[in-house]
Amino acid sequence: MNSFVRESLIVFNRQMRMNLRNPAWVFIGIMQPVLYLVLFGPLLEPLVSSFGADVDPYTFLVPGLLVQLGLFGAFFAGFGLIGEWREGVVEAERVTPASRTALLVGRLLRDVVQLLVQAVILVALGLAMGMRASVGGVVTGIALTLLIGGACAAASNALALTVKSEDVMAPVINVVMMPVLLLSGILLPMTLGPAWLQRVSDFMPFRWIVDATRGSFAGEVAGNAMLWGVTWALALFVLALWWGTAVFRRENA
Repeated sequence: MNSFVRESLIVFNRQMRMNLRNPAWVFIGIMQPVLYLVLFGPLLEPLVSSFGADVDPYTFLVPGLLVQLGLFGAFFAGFGLIGEWREGVVEAERVTPASRTALLVGRLLRDVVQLLVQAVILVALGLAMGMRASVGGVVTGIALTLLIGGACAAASNALALTVKSEDVMAPVINVVMMPVLLLSGILLPMTLGPAWLQRVSDFMPFRWIVDATRGSFAGEVAGNAMLWGVTWALALFVLALWWGTAVFRRENA
């Protein structure tokens, strides 16, 4: 276990140094949550307010934007891995005795840390703009965001090493992200759609994760929505971690 932790931290430290050496990416990573809230917030605030007098627009918007941030940011994490594979970094790692899971986990730690910083900025802006949420609800919502973000980052890395081409990976991600964005209720509740669309969204795991995150911000941390959201987030994380580890091991074959 100690060797696994050490190997994961070695990979994590290298990945973080690479990110910090490129100020442009650091700036873009910080500005992304700011733009989400500043541009989406005023646009959707009147519509969310029409749901009812007891609905706080930013308590509704921020949790959805958190999950969107985790999805979009993490799904594109694999593009950097394709570059590393092309430069021979992955090949160099293959000859080391490091655990293949550690090679993946080290990269996931970088993605989760970046997502955590973005999530904190987004929540802080939401609070400054009038969002009402308890500390416990915010912590729970961010934890769910990090869990699903880690799952998406692991899947993205696995896909990257499978296709080894940005030209293939980009359209695949776009095809996946479109139904996820439309059917998960990230920006608008699915109750606004027809009954058949609501039934379809019931089979979208991210819909339950969005509902759980939104419920946590509203103080509902012990309901069925939270149970389903946590269950799906854990299941997707375990599945993506297994897939990512299997791909890294296959690279070593």
